[in-house]
Amino acid sequence: MLGALGVGAIAGAVVLPRMRERLSINTLLAASGVVYAVVLAVVVLISNAVVILIVLLPAGVAWMAFLSTINAELQLFLPAWVRARGLSVYQMVLFGAQGFGALFWGVVAAPAGLVTTFLIAAAVMLVGVATMRIWPIIDTGGMDRSTVQYWPEPSLVLDAAPDDGPVVVKTVYTIAPDKEAPFLRAMARVKLSRLRTGATQWGLFRDGETPHQFIELYVVSSWEEHLRQHADRLTGTDQQYEEEAEAFSDRPTDTSHLIAVELPEYDL
Repeated sequence: MLGALGVGAIAGAVVLPRMRERLSINTLLAASGVVYAVVLAVVVLISNAVVILIVLLPAGVAWMAFLSTINAELQLFLPAWVRARGLSVYQMVLFGAQGFGALFWGVVAAPAGLVTTFLIAAAVMLVGVATMRIWPIIDTGGMDRSTVQYWPEPSLVLDAAPDDGPVVVKTVYTIAPDKEAPFLRAMARVKLSRLRTGATQWGLFRDGETPHQFIELYVVSSWEEHLRQHADRLTGTDQQYEEEAEAFSDRPTDTSHLIAVELPEYDL
């Protein structure tokens, strides 16, 4: 049976490129989950060994299609500076879940029996497939995840040390009233970009004395951390998000850097 599953996996590797051409990512993953769930039910409801071997072939295809698609999408989605860490977390979760799952289903099978356990597992898998309508996999096809250095080098008069901080980066936008709604939608994407590349806090504020001015503030832990944003954390998609937001500004945006000052001890 493992051999039949393996043959199906090899076949899946062969036909997977064609499947990706014809199916979207979420459709492919959902179809793989449904096929695997059906096979789980079939192998315990049918006693014919030949039939079981045959149905294990599409299970192998589904297994290969699901894992390889998830692996590929994760590598395409993660930018270079965090890709290794992201993949290590993914593998830890994957293999940890496999170990925990084996233990869990073994505990369930002891009182419930093999047939009931397989049917429950198939039902759980179908529920997992259904959740993809709520939490679909993000299509990374239109995202440029290559590293881009498009920020100008900061021109500080202050000689900042690498560990100075935290650092507040301030950007001022001048937005006409009729452009506010699309500007705010664009800034929602900029917020995610800032937080993804190292910001610990982010906020957008309207100037009370000059209402058409919006001030973006975000905090990074140190000056060195901000320089890393400049050097290797920004992607083509981040650049696109920023340019879309800046296009709504009637004046060129003005960016400045505020570096925290350590106060001396003071006794009352």
